[in-house]
Amino acid sequence: MDNIAEPQKLKHMDERIQKLEETLTKVLSENAALKTSVQDSQYKLETVQKEIKAKKVAFSAGLLASGTGHTGPTDQLKILQYKKVFSNVGSAYDLNTGIFTAPIKGAYYFRFYAHSHGGTTMAVSLLKNGETQCSVFAWKPVSNGNGSNGVVLTLEIGDKISTQLWKNTWVYDDPASYTSFSGFLIFPL
Repeated sequence: MDNIAEPQKLKHMDERIQKLEETLTKVLSENAALKTSVQDSQYKLETVQKEIKAKKVAFSAGLLASGTGHTGPTDQLKILQYKKVFSNVGSAYDLNTGIFTAPIKGAYYFRFYAHSHGGTTMAVSLLKNGETQCSVFAWKPVSNGNGSNGVVLTLEIGDKISTQLWKNTWVYDDPASYTSFSGFLIFPL
């Protein structure tokens, strides 16, 4: 009787092993799918976190880091480098070059102020990728000359914004930061 029961037991064990192998294969396949889903979710989360961080873009800077003085005149156009950085959220403004580089596509607001002393001509333009967008100008005022301007611009990633002193003109700055440059992201596009 044991001889007849043994093959039945082996057959039954083989069937159970086969079912366990099928279940294991199914579990491993589901596990791989879940792992892929988790990786996709992690990637999406990191992307959203980067987008949220990138949406925080604002800077403001005065021309001189300290002291008082004129910038200009020069015999050529000069990009102004604002060294007294009040804030630079998103690190899109480079104080070494005076250039703001858009980290994300969006609508941005920029404003700039320029100051000169009596008897000097002051002229500054705001540039987008090297093209003048708006300017301020004061022709040898009797007293101090001041100008301010602002503009909303649609920027693509990598677009560059700066201000430029015109040839043969001056700007003045001191600890009160009369000559300054600021900008911020209004909303992404």
